[in-house]
Amino acid sequence: MKKFIVVAGNIGVGKSSLVNLLSEYIGWEPFFEPVVENPYLSDFYQDMERWGFHSQMFFLSHRVNMHQSITGFQGSVIMDRSIYEDAEIFANNLFQNGQLTERDYQTYCTIYHAFKESIHPPDLIIYLRASVPTLQKRIAQRARSYEREISETYLSQLNALYTKWVRAVDFCPVLTIPADDFDFVARPNHLALIAEKILQRLSGVEEVVFNNHDINHPR
Repeated sequence: MKKFIVVAGNIGVGKSSLVNLLSEYIGWEPFFEPVVENPYLSDFYQDMERWGFHSQMFFLSHRVNMHQSITGFQGSVIMDRSIYEDAEIFANNLFQNGQLTERDYQTYCTIYHAFKESIHPPDLIIYLRASVPTLQKRIAQRARSYEREISETYLSQLNALYTKWVRAVDFCPVLTIPADDFDFVARPNHLALIAEKILQRLSGVEEVVFNNHDINHPR
């Protein structure tokens, strides 16, 4: 049976890496976030108030196209971030900080809700949760020049909104992975454990969690 899962999480947490590795491990089709292609992103990190609406609209339109492609795809897929995060985390944060005007934010939300009603929700959201120090370390490791402007405060605000959003998700199950404790890139046993938990949750197991024994002694 076709499955559609989303890997969600803050900037630098390892979403793309996990999508890539899981797609190879499980054999599902990856759909990646358009970071490099966004022509506004570099300008956005230097001046969020000037370029916030432009950048968010680019991501929204591209994400809708991704969701539509997934709907028509025959096999199971793993998606790097979702339309929900674009709106309820990133656009929301810009509005709260006064970097989106109320007019622009309401226009954005009107378009978002129209698209949201037209797409099929995922079967599972995998939320990679990490502390700000971990995020900063991983952002530095990937050395994208335009990400040098990302502040600790910005990452903290996004983390707070992610926590609130995950608690409110009611359209599909959420599996939270404590990403501070996992190195699924360097440790294949960590990746195998994550894949096992995902398949358990998709099979209908209600209480799927990661405990300290899982993390410290993965099979």
